[in-house]
Amino acid sequence: MTQQGIVVAVVVHEHRVLLLRGQVGDGELFWRFPVGPVEAGETPEGAAVRAAWAGAGLAVTAVRLLGERTHPQTGQDMAYIACVPESLVSEERPDGGVVWAGRDAIERYVPYGELFAPVREHLDAALRAP
Repeated sequence: MTQQGIVVAVVVHEHRVLLLRGQVGDGELFWRFPVGPVEAGETPEGAAVRAAWAGAGLAVTAVRLLGERTHPQTGQDMAYIACVPESLVSEERPDGGVVWAGRDAIERYVPYGELFAPVREHLDAALRAP
């Protein structure tokens, strides 16, 4: 990503992915990965680390870029970064807006078929039971 845009932190731990509860302007609730803007002078990886901390209070390490695209609905430039937690992962808090979803549960939270293909491929591999 050569210009500022939005970063998505795809945080996986023990075959589960981190999702945060968000809210659309009209009050409708939905679940999403940690997201945030890439600030001036910041790398997408640095922005992903910051987004996970800001959204879930979770320190993560950015592992690799999964892909980039212009979002088809918003027109925003997006970078998707695979991340892993640096420390003990907190428990699920569905009422508090944090959930760790396994592959069998993710479609309750996110329309899996609508995920960006490189993210879906990463999750297919990372969420596979051992």
